[in-house]
Amino acid sequence: MTTNTSSSVLAMRDTGPSPEAQISRDIVKRGVMVAPLFVAVSWLAWGTNGAVSSAYGLLLVLCNFMLAAGIIALAARVSYAVMLGSMLFGYLVRLAIVAFAIFVVRDAAWVDLIALGMTVVVSHIGLLFWEMRYVSASLAFPGVRPVPLTTKEHQ
Repeated sequence: MTTNTSSSVLAMRDTGPSPEAQISRDIVKRGVMVAPLFVAVSWLAWGTNGAVSSAYGLLLVLCNFMLAAGIIALAARVSYAVMLGSMLFGYLVRLAIVAFAIFVVRDAAWVDLIALGMTVVVSHIGLLFWEMRYVSASLAFPGVRPVPLTTKEHQ
């Protein structure tokens, strides 16, 4: 008796904890930590409108990361095939949402498009590179790398 392995592979799903949610929370935590720096630099460079635009840009970026993790976590529980499709099309939808959110406010009096654009680009890339230092590439500890115990904690 032969079995059809292609249908079983497509039906595989993840029922364990979601490391992407943990990573997303870690990215958001780091984003909140650097938010005052982004806002202060934007205020110095572009004034009050730059600071408000920078805060809006950071809000967009952090919501984008949370939405990405949520989509992946939910789709992985359905099947890996759905997860892969949701990652591809979810990226396009999230990109469209960010573009729409910027498009809606582009003519508002409080928006400085250069501050907003620079914040969105720099914070996306910067937070991802910052998080790379803390992500575990091990299947033993997926997600954020566990903090090693110090010798004092062992005693």
